[in-house]
Amino acid sequence: MAMFKKVLVAEDHESSNFSVQKVIQELEIPDYDGFYYCDDAFAALQISLENNKPYELLITDLSFEDDGTPQRISDGRELIKNCCDLYPELKVIVFSAEHRLGVIDLLFSNLQIDAYVRKARLDSHELRKALEKVYLGETYLSHDLKLPPKSMNTLEFTNYDMTILQFLGEGILQKNIPKKLQEKGIYPNSLSSVEKRINAMKIVLSVGNTEELIAAGRDIGII
Repeated sequence: MAMFKKVLVAEDHESSNFSVQKVIQELEIPDYDGFYYCDDAFAALQISLENNKPYELLITDLSFEDDGTPQRISDGRELIKNCCDLYPELKVIVFSAEHRLGVIDLLFSNLQIDAYVRKARLDSHELRKALEKVYLGETYLSHDLKLPPKSMNTLEFTNYDMTILQFLGEGILQKNIPKKLQEKGIYPNSLSSVEKRINAMKIVLSVGNTEELIAAGRDIGII
C-alpha cells in the first residue's frame, strides 16, 4: 500500500526508538530522521520547509528527560504545537506511555493530533496500524484505550477553563485568579467570569466544591 515518504521522529528512549524504526523499515518508508531533543526535531522541520521537502508526519513522545542540555521546547506538547503552527499540514502521531484519558483527550481536541499509540506490549503492531490509518486520513487510538463519553470528557473544557484549574491546583485562591489572568493578558478576567467557569466545571465533573474539582482535574489529567 502507499505510505508516507518522509517522517520525523522525536524520541529519547532507545527501546522506543527501536519500535519506531522497526515499523518504518517494515513499511519501507525511505526518508526517516530521528532526534533525541525537541529543539533538534523542530529545527529539522524548519530546514525541510526551507528546502521545499517537508516532513509529512511527526511521531513524538510526550515526555523527554532533562539531562541538563538547555532546550527551548521541553516536551512533546510544545513540539506538536510549534510544528503544527509552522506547518499545519503535518500529520502527528503521539507514541507515549501516558495512559490518563483526560490527557489523551486533550491531545485530540486541543492539538488535533491524528493518532495516539500507548507504549505497551505489541506497541509496534499498534504503531503500524496508526501509520496506515493516518496515511488514509483517519484518526487512530490504541485498542486498549477508550476516551470517556462526551458528557464527561475534556472536550467540555476550553484552554481558559484549564488555565483557571491550573491556578486552583497551584493553591491560588479563586478571588485572586482575575489578577493572574490580567498579568497573562487573558480575557475575560473578571471575578464573575472566573466564578461562572468554575461553577460550570463543577457541574460537568459532578463535584460539589473546589477541592473536589481540583482532585477531579488531576484524575483526568487536566492539572
